[in-house]
Amino acid sequence: MNKRSLLFLLSVALIAPLSRANDTARPKGPAEDGTRPALARIAGEGFMNSQAFEYLTDLSDNVGGRITGSPEGQKSIDWGLAKMNSIGLVNVRAEKYSMWKGWTRGTASAELLAPLHRKLDVDAMGWTGSTSPNGIDADVVTANLFDLDEEMKNMSRFRGKIVMMKPEGAPRKNFWLIFAQYGDFLIALHKAGAVAVIGGQGGFKAEGMHLTHTGILGFAQDYAIPVVDMAMEDQGQLERFIAAGKTPRIHINVQNSLTGTPVDTANVVGEIAGREHPEQIVVVGAHLDSWDLSEGTTDNGTGTSSVLAAADAIMKSGQRPRRTIRFVLFTGEEQGLLGSLAYTKQHANEMKDHLAAIVLDEGQGPIKEFQMGGHKDLIPAIEAFVDSLENVREIKVNDKCEFGTDTGPFILAGLPGINLNQDSPDYKYTHHSAADAMEAVKPDVLTQNATIMALAAFWLADRPDRLASPWSPERTAKMLRDQGQYEFLKAFGLWSFGDQGQDSNRSYN
Repeated sequence: MNKRSLLFLLSVALIAPLSRANDTARPKGPAEDGTRPALARIAGEGFMNSQAFEYLTDLSDNVGGRITGSPEGQKSIDWGLAKMNSIGLVNVRAEKYSMWKGWTRGTASAELLAPLHRKLDVDAMGWTGSTSPNGIDADVVTANLFDLDEEMKNMSRFRGKIVMMKPEGAPRKNFWLIFAQYGDFLIALHKAGAVAVIGGQGGFKAEGMHLTHTGILGFAQDYAIPVVDMAMEDQGQLERFIAAGKTPRIHINVQNSLTGTPVDTANVVGEIAGREHPEQIVVVGAHLDSWDLSEGTTDNGTGTSSVLAAADAIMKSGQRPRRTIRFVLFTGEEQGLLGSLAYTKQHANEMKDHLAAIVLDEGQGPIKEFQMGGHKDLIPAIEAFVDSLENVREIKVNDKCEFGTDTGPFILAGLPGINLNQDSPDYKYTHHSAADAMEAVKPDVLTQNATIMALAAFWLADRPDRLASPWSPERTAKMLRDQGQYEFLKAFGLWSFGDQGQDSNRSYN
């Protein structure tokens, strides 16, 4: 038996349908719609001949951390173009856009001067400013992240101080609204004469294990005040000192640089052209950019390598879908979904021909659910597909909207932005930290995720009936309001629907 015959037989078993596949009331899955033979061949290539871990190793070790707009960011774009060309994709190109400013990390250090003396672990947050060249000595005071309205009433007490954020009591708003207000608070602190801020991911503490987590503190937003994340163990000691009536005094020195003008970057794009409806497009994407405290492996090298391995598995299978599959490696995700927003703007005239966007960006764990970006009407159809994967793993389907990654702009464009949510309990440690490295990734899990992505992309592009067309702005706005997204989107300048969608008597299903 030759290799391809063996791969086919093994993969048929992997995508066997559930026993309820014959239920005629249910939408057609791969066993009924004619796509299963092609999916079986793709599964064989994906599971038995995957390049996912090789792509990830190359990206992590030979490119490394890759902040958008940096030389390393450009190196990653060149790397992505070369990989897509080697896979054999067509129309491979870099789609350029500009971001508002570039940022370069310098040095960040801190030491406790009183009530005892020792080094503290800190790292600067992205797109934040610097202290004076030699650093500064200052006392530490706390501010309650959960009551910034009250803190804003007495800003004078922060003059000349290092402000340490401390969530106290119950939050009065959801995370995203706290995050938005935190940005306003940072601007107010700078105006009030505070010298630095200890408060990393939206003002919340690091996760522990003596790690810091970098990141940006707004959507396409920079801050003049230096902001650092501090290791949880160090910050905890400062909090105990303050609780005991002692005032910690710190020397802190942060040196970063911001460009005064916009910088150019690009998304990396390549395609498998559709055989019948090449104008109709399924986007398969992940963000190529990362932070720079380590290799950017789990955020989002795993997604990047899965996109490339999915493309490779489909190409090697010899199968061609009815519609075009467009593979996109977005940049600027970490600065506020800049690459995916640029994509939907640059391709605005094509949006009517897009069916969906599939994105992987939830760490290093196995895929556990398809989040349909508010398109509840599509859940039965997607369930018919994921049921065929029962021999791979159990996957749930829901209509959650995910705006923490590149699904967001596609949801705003009326499309199902499908987030492949993952079971990644250790992601809280690797996320934006020095632990974001190859050692956190299991090759078998990566291979499985890349193959599921390949199968989902091909099925969406090859099924006889078109899965979806973009919703109207009114229908999209109604869904977003019903899902509680309005205030968050408005706070970050992403709401473009005006008063649309306020009629609660209409259903978006």
